[in-house]
Amino acid sequence: MNETFEGCVYVCSDSVGETAEAVVRATFRQFRKEHARIKRIGNVRTDEEIVALLAEAAGVRGFVAYTLVQPELRETMKAESLRLGVRTVDIMGPMIQAYVDAFNDAPKRVPGLLHVLDDEYFRRVEAIEFAVRCDDGREPQSMHTADIVILGVSRTSKTPLSIYLAHKGYKVANLPLVPEARLPEELRRVPPGRLIGLTMDAAAIARIRQERLKVVGLPFGAKYADPARVEAELRYAHDVMTRYGCRIIDVSNRAIEETAGLILDYIAT
Repeated sequence: MNETFEGCVYVCSDSVGETAEAVVRATFRQFRKEHARIKRIGNVRTDEEIVALLAEAAGVRGFVAYTLVQPELRETMKAESLRLGVRTVDIMGPMIQAYVDAFNDAPKRVPGLLHVLDDEYFRRVEAIEFAVRCDDGREPQSMHTADIVILGVSRTSKTPLSIYLAHKGYKVANLPLVPEARLPEELRRVPPGRLIGLTMDAAAIARIRQERLKVVGLPFGAKYADPARVEAELRYAHDVMTRYGCRIIDVSNRAIEETAGLILDYIAT
């Protein structure tokens, strides 16, 4: 540990540390400016490593966020942080204790279980591969095997939403709705309960498309970003979604995570 940062959040874990780092980064996003950097220390196995980490953290302005499943390592972290006056945040400890108290069970205390190559892991890999193959209307013959089929006009976040849901283990296909394009026959084979339609404020879509035109170097006034064209596409898309019995979600000003939560709630009912 020969590199220190002024204003550093140390992420400490007896596994790879992804869970703690995700929480730290989510916290950073709540502030206008990031005042600290992140340094991740993974695969911690001994008290000596924790002592060295806290000694380093004591010399800078920051704190330690940690996920340690071994109670001995957590106790060392608590004791040494008190001795040195270093602020620490136990990411998993309170959750583990709550589970023990609520369900009268004991934890396995095995680091890295989040990344075990079990059936769930391979299901996620399969789902991600499926989402990539069936993105943007490709491979329509597989559409009826999807857990979720997302419909919507261009720039309604179909692809990032599909990938996000795939990381949760759901096989997702998505289909762009364009008035001039024929709908695939396979769409009729998808049960309505798996169909999700995305819509958005027309002005917001037009703005997003105008930015897209800049990126790809097309003329600003291209038909793709014309407000009247966007309105026409949205009317067409609404008709298709209604005809096929889609659950329609307005994604205007919604984060991907929020939209995904609404979808999962819907398909679970």
